[in-house]
Amino acid sequence: MSRRTLEQLVRPNILRLKPYSSARDEYSGHEASVFLDANENPYNAPHNRYPDPMQRELKTALARIKHVDPACIFLGNGSDEAIDLMYRAFCEPRVDNVVAIDPTYGMYQVCAEVNDVEYRKVLLDTHFQFTARAMLEAADEHTKLMFLCSPNNPTGNSLARTEIEALLQAFDGLVVLDEAYIDFASDAGFLPELAEHPNLVILQTFSKAWGCAALRLGMAFASPAIVDILNKIKYPYNVNLLTQRQALEMTYRLYEKERWVDTLKTERGWLGKVLRGLPCVQEVYPTDANFFLVRVTDAPALYRYLVERGIIVRSRHTVALCGNCLRITVGTHRENEQLIAALQAHGTDE
Repeated sequence: MSRRTLEQLVRPNILRLKPYSSARDEYSGHEASVFLDANENPYNAPHNRYPDPMQRELKTALARIKHVDPACIFLGNGSDEAIDLMYRAFCEPRVDNVVAIDPTYGMYQVCAEVNDVEYRKVLLDTHFQFTARAMLEAADEHTKLMFLCSPNNPTGNSLARTEIEALLQAFDGLVVLDEAYIDFASDAGFLPELAEHPNLVILQTFSKAWGCAALRLGMAFASPAIVDILNKIKYPYNVNLLTQRQALEMTYRLYEKERWVDTLKTERGWLGKVLRGLPCVQEVYPTDANFFLVRVTDAPALYRYLVERGIIVRSRHTVALCGNCLRITVGTHRENEQLIAALQAHGTDE
């Protein structure tokens, strides 16, 4: 099979596009102390200055942690920015399409609809797994992207590694693999193999294991050529100074992030065991994430019951394959005990 080149995959107008050149890009490579280039207010340092548009210091720190070249890192306003940019860079509206597993993270479809790109769903099996064959059968010559999420949201399970590898080998477009929850899985994910797959884009985030959802910082890892395209079309200062500084500080507290992950894995084991013993719970699905998909007797009613007691979970009742399911995040031990106490009281309160 002859694989399409990156030039064949990218939209022609993006290929021709001359990117915006910010003031802070043009003197790169030189030290400076007097900034009279960007029409900034000279007072109220450091917040008066535009941030580094390429987040160089932060990327260097992340490169050491992730064991990749900084040129392979794109940083955005949450992973959602990278998802949207993949559509804008590679999918011609009303012409191209993408293929994705179903159920999965809802923003893949939202971004498709925003960008007027056909979104084709491939239903998972009863074990929430997919096959490369089914994904390829849903594709045609206008399929530019395929979306996978592993561990998957809302199901929590990791997708079969052999099927992901088969898809990477067989598909001549780009495979976007969302690893937002990879820190909670036993598998290392695909980042160590990034260089082996030129058509792979991996998404990760500071929102989950790093405990920094408020920062809105997403990471995309890909070949330098793909990263260059994303940088070409992103807004100039897409990651603000406060986010860059706080994220950089977190890279120096890697030990704390790892401690949180270990604690949540322990708590996940306890919570799953207790949930399985509750009368209102029919099934607790295996998970490699920091949440459970739980099938209950009456999800809408149980959701309302918990809300009335100030406990917020996510109803997935209307999602494909998830009828009567709630998605329950693993919290602190006290939060988990409050959840269990409420569920144990369910039925006796009514």
